Amino acid sequence: MPKLQGFEFWSRTLGGARHVVAPMVDQSELAWRLLSRRHGAQLCYTPMLHAQVFVRDANYRKENLYCEACPEDRPLIVQFCANDPEVFVQAALLAQDYCDAVDLNLGCPQMIAKRGHYGAFLQEEWDLLRRMILLAHEKLSVPVTCKIRVFPEIDKTVRYAQMLEKAGCQLLTVHGRTKEQKGPLSGAASWEHIKAVRKAVAIPVFANGNIQCLRDVERCLQDTGVQGVMSAEGHLHNPALFEGRSPAVWELAEEYLDLVRQHPCPLSYVRAHLFKLWHHTLQVHQQLREELAKVKTLEGIAAVSQELKLRCQEDISRQKEGEKPSGGLPFFHWICQPYFRPGPQEGSKENGGARSKRALEEEGSTEALSKNKQKKQLRNPHKTFDPSLKPKYAKCDQCGNPKGNRCVFNLCRGCCKKRAFRETADCPGHGLLFKTKLEKSLAWKGAQLRPQEPPQAGPAPLGGLPEAVGSALT
Repeated sequence: MPKLQGFEFWSRTLGGARHVVAPMVDQSELAWRLLSRRHGAQLCYTPMLHAQVFVRDANYRKENLYCEACPEDRPLIVQFCANDPEVFVQAALLAQDYCDAVDLNLGCPQMIAKRGHYGAFLQEEWDLLRRMILLAHEKLSVPVTCKIRVFPEIDKTVRYAQMLEKAGCQLLTVHGRTKEQKGPLSGAASWEHIKAVRKAVAIPVFANGNIQCLRDVERCLQDTGVQGVMSAEGHLHNPALFEGRSPAVWELAEEYLDLVRQHPCPLSYVRAHLFKLWHHTLQVHQQLREELAKVKTLEGIAAVSQELKLRCQEDISRQKEGEKPSGGLPFFHWICQPYFRPGPQEGSKENGGARSKRALEEEGSTEALSKNKQKKQLRNPHKTFDPSLKPKYAKCDQCGNPKGNRCVFNLCRGCCKKRAFRETADCPGHGLLFKTKLEKSLAWKGAQLRPQEPPQAGPAPLGGLPEAVGSALT
């Protein structure tokens, strides 16, 4: 059967999907995808997978895709991050039998993507991206799709999208934020950019950004003309978003936990989901936040969730007629609803115009320490995070890392090892004995090559054969 492309692929293989759950690292695992499909999602993505690791590690493939194969979990798109055409295609070939399309992540704006040189940090390397998409389009039996972020300029974003389409991309998801818009600097996504891309390309386009409820979905479809709408953050806080419902949190939490029992996943994923679902309630019952963070088993997490449900039911029983939600929320805290991330200005207002947490930490303020650092200080009361009290290390002459105090070359261990190997030298300070080992090896080889002396003939021993012969003759 020939490979479907463009709108034919979207309408026939993806069933004309309009409600799409985004690929989310450690958050869009099988149990969450199945929950999403029960509540209106028509298409799901796997979490972003590392193409290089997927190629070399069989266990990584099993844990993240092969063992999660499930008939109910279709249509499904597998997303990879990659920066090498050959590696991307190798990974995609290993995944294509378990999905309906393969997606290239060109939208991740996080620091880990910058260090790994993938995601949104490839958006200026058009020649590389062209080669990656072209090769995948030629080699794969399933379509290749892309998820991108926009440039500040609309015309450059349009040219970027057209380049990907020309290379062989069959469906494009456009996140209407630039790679600089993340965390507290997220701001609003630009639907104008998405609308311009949709008009300029002849392949299906999904919109991503500013989706917190079903009303946003409908407005986005109407304003941009896209084929589908993808949600990430909004969907994590309300998995029933695409149904247009805002149910009680415990209803979806219990359903999700049941799915996790059937399709196990790492406990960290489950904990993160419940922190999102119960976000507003945990602002009210903060003592249970610590409990949820500490429990080490799935049943322990379920017990905390049950306790949160009981607390909410007590709050409902004490609720007065005509009482309105507190904290500026549209609904009471036990109802699934979006979370609006405060911007940098709001954050500074909450701190009373105070300096940043990092500046306070540098002054040694215990109250401003992060939770992780506070835990370390509990374990070790003498520990300090004051940078002025940190020991100063002499730097390696070559790379700038801390050098070994007893290194004969004044280098760190890595640089010392390279130099000692190159020069066949010893460095007792780092325990490197290349010269000594070579000398021992040569001495051993010399001993093996030296000719062995024949044993000297001596007087016959008393007894033995001569004695026996003598006694026989007498």
